[in-house]
Amino acid sequence: MKKQYEVMYIIRPNVEGEVIKQIIDRFNNVFTSHDSNVVELKQIGLKDLAYEIDHNKKGYYVWLSVEATNEAIDEFNRVVRINEQVMRFIVVKA
Repeated sequence: MKKQYEVMYIIRPNVEGEVIKQIIDRFNNVFTSHDSNVVELKQIGLKDLAYEIDHNKKGYYVWLSVEATNEAIDEFNRVVRINEQVMRFIVVKA
């Protein structure tokens, strides 16, 4: 059964534009390959962080609204933790 979620993750500021696109595509594919879909995607862009994370003062913010299964959320959590380019992430049931 699909549920509505909001997902936000912050990519390190030193990542190049093409690599950012690959990361976003990879994470979107996690949802689409697990019988889920991305309803809305906003690339908020490079913003100041509220506090330093690993000596970084900025981060590239990406926000998603998804209709996802539990399996898709579990796989996203697994994949995003492995990716060293992502500083922080959060998944919230809408």
